[in-house]
Amino acid sequence: MTLLEISDLKTHFPTQSGIVRAVDTIDLSIRERETFGLIGETGCGKTVLGLTLMRLLHPTTTVEGTIRYRGKNLLTISEAEMRLIRGEEIAMILQNPTTSLNPVMRVGEQIAEAIRLHQGLRRRAAKEKAVEMLDSVRIPAASRRANEYPHEFSGGMKQRAMIAMGLACDPALIIADEPTKGLDVTIKAQITELIKETAKEKAMLLITHDLGVARALCDRIALMYAGELVEYAATEEIFENPLHPYTRGFLGSLPGNGLVPIPGMSPSLIDLPDGCRFHPRCSHAKAVCRKKHPELIEVEAGHFVRCFDA
Repeated sequence: MTLLEISDLKTHFPTQSGIVRAVDTIDLSIRERETFGLIGETGCGKTVLGLTLMRLLHPTTTVEGTIRYRGKNLLTISEAEMRLIRGEEIAMILQNPTTSLNPVMRVGEQIAEAIRLHQGLRRRAAKEKAVEMLDSVRIPAASRRANEYPHEFSGGMKQRAMIAMGLACDPALIIADEPTKGLDVTIKAQITELIKETAKEKAMLLITHDLGVARALCDRIALMYAGELVEYAATEEIFENPLHPYTRGFLGSLPGNGLVPIPGMSPSLIDLPDGCRFHPRCSHAKAVCRKKHPELIEVEAGHFVRCFDA
């Protein structure tokens, strides 16, 4: 059953240099208890998509399209209604816990604050649940650590605390933005396993540039480039039968596949190229790629790609 359905979503920012088309006509859906991976290079619009779903963008941002969560359009409900959904039904684990956690509040208090807000528990009961949540994400001596400040936590422990905060109100959908970014290999493996356990009973949108983490966790994967989706399919289909040149290039840049970089740079989201947005970096580009923008089409059951050669 579909939990979240995004249709024709656009998120644009006005700047002095022009309009930044960070999210440009996105269509996708996430099912109940599905982990959906959103992959792409830095600056392609992944995080903006997550913030758009949570309605956490500046008021000057232009957002168009529909975001239906359990049939309700999140873009048309009031801010008061959205506050009830945000955190309780849809939670976001932000990518940088060092800057996301309040440095002058104890970690346990920060988790308890969300619990009091959404579940109406008294201060003591909320604090007890916050300790339980820290314990559930395997923070040792959780009762003591709940009284410490973020600077007393290691990077891995801060990320665990962010996960605990995201899970505290038992949301149906979690948006995890680069949850393993900046962690060493050992801690990354631990956090990946923790997220895997977390996602068993919930739906998750996993935003990352780490294909290894995505392969371990996701049921389906979408590749995002210059504000739009260029390919998505079941995880193994993406790895075994990639159809878009960008997907193949991304896979080829992995250490196990030769560390072959994709030539060139991603285009500016203010000045996007005509035709296919990837054509300036594509070794297979033809005349039509430079003039006509390809549609995202279903080439096989459940496998969508934006390419004239697919």
